[in-house]
Amino acid sequence: MDRQRGWAWAAAGAALLGAVVVVLLVRAPQERPTTATASAPPVRVVLPGRPGESAQVSDSDRVRAPDGSAYNSLDVAYAQMMIAHHAQAVEMAGLAADRAGSTRLRALAARISAAQGPEIGVLRAWLKDRGQPESDPGHDHGDMPGMQTPAAIGALTAARGADFDRRFVVMMIAHHRGAQQMAGDLLRSGADQRLSEMANETAVEQGSEIRRLKDLGLT
Repeated sequence: MDRQRGWAWAAAGAALLGAVVVVLLVRAPQERPTTATASAPPVRVVLPGRPGESAQVSDSDRVRAPDGSAYNSLDVAYAQMMIAHHAQAVEMAGLAADRAGSTRLRALAARISAAQGPEIGVLRAWLKDRGQPESDPGHDHGDMPGMQTPAAIGALTAARGADFDRRFVVMMIAHHRGAQQMAGDLLRSGADQRLSEMANETAVEQGSEIRRLKDLGLT
């Protein structure tokens, strides 16, 4: 008789526990905080459609590239802007061949072209693989950190010898510092791992070249 009572109490206890679990499961969604989280709002990303299809806009701050890697609109903007940024550095470096008075400066300018030219190709391929345009018509590249004005480029083009050397060093140091700032912005907000690695390499290389420019003692 005592054994039967024990079984009855056990069965009742199990039933009560099951009821409690069911209540908790049903009420759990209602007890979640309704306040907004402190995370930043998602970045709107344009997703290009297939041929003949219109593009779509996603509220996700990350989308997937064909290779499975994640990226966001900040990655796209960085790649687009850095193409134009590097292109100006290559343009400036190309002027040194027949204008610089310092053989060391000419060698350093050639090094800058050799480093940044291939990076432009990598950035173009990155954008193409994701169906993104090489540039954003709505963005003024002249606003980018370190970008030199057309007037400054014109003055550099007209300069020769020591005057060219002085202008080049001052302008290229400012240009490189701007690239470092852009790379830092991407490292804080970008999503693409490979692009972040490139940005870090760019920042390190730009820092190294700034030191070399200063070591020329031409300013």
